Amino acid sequence: MIIEKYISALLYRYQCVIVPGFGAFLTEVQSASFHEATQTFFPPKKSISFNTQLIHNDGLLANHIALEEGMTYESALAEIQQCVSDWKQRLSVDKTLVLKPIGTIHVNTDSNWIFEPQASTNYLTAAFGLSTVSAPAIGRNLFPIPEEEKELDVTPTIALITKRRRKYTFLKYAAVFVVAASLGTTIYKQEHDAYIAKETLEVEKAVQEKVDYQIQQATFFIEKPLSPVVLTIKEPIVLKPYHIIASAFKSEKNAAKAAKELEEKGFESTFLEKNKYGLYPVAYGSYANLSEAQDAMRAIHKKHNKEAWILVK
Repeated sequence: MIIEKYISALLYRYQCVIVPGFGAFLTEVQSASFHEATQTFFPPKKSISFNTQLIHNDGLLANHIALEEGMTYESALAEIQQCVSDWKQRLSVDKTLVLKPIGTIHVNTDSNWIFEPQASTNYLTAAFGLSTVSAPAIGRNLFPIPEEEKELDVTPTIALITKRRRKYTFLKYAAVFVVAASLGTTIYKQEHDAYIAKETLEVEKAVQEKVDYQIQQATFFIEKPLSPVVLTIKEPIVLKPYHIIASAFKSEKNAAKAAKELEEKGFESTFLEKNKYGLYPVAYGSYANLSEAQDAMRAIHKKHNKEAWILVK
């Protein structure tokens, strides 16, 4: 079975798609960008990365394949395991694994897996239909003057303009007079408006002083002042969708007990609501972004539990 197409379909909707026993494909939204060297605008997209540490089965891929192929969950999981075995065999022999349309995995000289995403695939649904746009740089002299126009004699035109200027000298001085008269009217209006505004302000001050005096007099007769009102400001809610899972229990009581034991060890532990498999996941802690969760999980792998994994919920 070719499971690459199912992984690709899930990457459009989810941030993390785990292939049990192999690794996880992670997505991160990148803003639109401009490449100055090629004068090209690139639309926003989801960048794909690969993490070999996340191999614990979260059920997402197996459930999706079971629904699409009309098979049981166990059969879908067996198909995934067979496919993972074939992938590892290819990497061992050919040192390269091509997963269309996701990307390519290479084995370097240190026997590490290096993932290169396929640039032509954009998993950001909000950018559907958008493509790269080339915008050539604007240069000078885009419309050069033809040689025949450069050779034209402009002297007669200059002489004609000089003669016409003499005929319209009177009109020029008349226009200056009109502009001066208009300017004088404008200055007078501005001074008059300023005087009116000043008088209005004085009247408003007098009225305000009288109102303040009456308020003070009225305050003198208040026998019992009103009690102060205390306003409470709620703290903003911070979403923490990344949970490092330690274990899962069918009993809510056992899940609460396990979470309490982790709290005694210094973790901000909690147990999540029952999932569709009837289990209560117990988390070491929850985090607001993926990078923080990955750092915490690496520390837990070294000191406490190598089987801990990240649940995105």
